Amino acid sequence: MDGGTLRGVFAPTLTPVDEGLRIDAARWIEHCRTLLANGCNGLCPFGTTSEATSFSVDERIDALEQLTAAGVPAAKLMPGTGCSALTDTVRLTRHAVDLGCGGVLMLPPFYYKDVNDEGIYRSIAEVIERVGDARLRVYLYHIPPQAVICFSLDLIERLITDYPGVVVGLKDSSGDWNNLHSILTRFPGFGTFTGSEAFLLQTLRLGGAGSINAVANVIAPIQQRLFEDWEAPQAEELQATINQVRPIYQGLSAITALKAIVAHYHNDPEWARVRPPLVELDAAATQAVVDRFAKLPVAAEIAI
Repeated sequence: MDGGTLRGVFAPTLTPVDEGLRIDAARWIEHCRTLLANGCNGLCPFGTTSEATSFSVDERIDALEQLTAAGVPAAKLMPGTGCSALTDTVRLTRHAVDLGCGGVLMLPPFYYKDVNDEGIYRSIAEVIERVGDARLRVYLYHIPPQAVICFSLDLIERLITDYPGVVVGLKDSSGDWNNLHSILTRFPGFGTFTGSEAFLLQTLRLGGAGSINAVANVIAPIQQRLFEDWEAPQAEELQATINQVRPIYQGLSAITALKAIVAHYHNDPEWARVRPPLVELDAAATQAVVDRFAKLPVAAEIAI
């Protein structure tokens, strides 16, 4: 089974915005370069943590062009391209392929909640057919907490069978180890990424491709060590250290909490800004998150 060429630790990159709520390309490009230099094997621009659905197709196309023009290798990018509108997904996907991106991360069309496997299949298949490019590599994005509609095991198998070498992987953000385990064992060789850093070691042990997770925006170096040394005696300890990060912002938006951490370590309050409908953390919540993060072992080696 062709699992694609993308493997390792990927960050769904945070997207800084300026006072006019436009994508701040300079800060964004700097962040992307830093992530690639300090632990990330690749990046997922316009994933969930990127506030992807808050930006238009034109904004996402323009930003991705600026990123690659700045020298960030397109082959290391897996941009999110899945939208509710079929034609938007086609346009974003075709653009990513034309730029030479290593793959695309494709949400199912997520607005209507009563669609069945056949409807989701037709949507993904239609995108692939309309793009019509042998270079296309699709990573399905399974995130039921947000999208509600899902990629079932049978649907995954049908897409792999009908589009071999095109549908090459999946990001499982279900938060359900049983589901992720079923994908890893039923489809060996498939490019399966866990969307939770807590399952990184287990995913690698079962032949998975790696992880695409929000906290890679701030703790990519230690995740990279685990990716490289998952068979080493210290692997369990590394995983336990990684697991300490997400609880510090439990009950809060991961996007706003992680932006607050980045803003603090850059000494750059502009980084904390989000696009509505999201709202920045207030001063007390920001201080609490930063203080909790500072007490973690990973804070000593933060590389952002």
